[in-house]
Amino acid sequence: MSPLALRILWPSFTFAGVLEAMVFAVIDPRDLHGFGGMPIGWTPLAVYSITFFIFWIVISGAGALTALLSLTADEVNAPASDRGAPS
Repeated sequence: MSPLALRILWPSFTFAGVLEAMVFAVIDPRDLHGFGGMPIGWTPLAVYSITFFIFWIVISGAGALTALLSLTADEVNAPASDRGAPS
């Protein structure tokens, strides 16, 4: 895995855990309802797991977008062989 991906995924993983702890300190997963008002019927463990992965994906996306926007035009337009990517 590339160092850039690790620099994005590791902080987003830790912050997703912190965010999940903060959210579920206030919200009981058994009280969640769908858009129609019906209970979702998932176990608390399923709610915790799915929410963690949603938080992780969203935070990773924000980190990846930040990394992309920090590149110069020359870095973005360089051939893959110049970036050190496998060909």
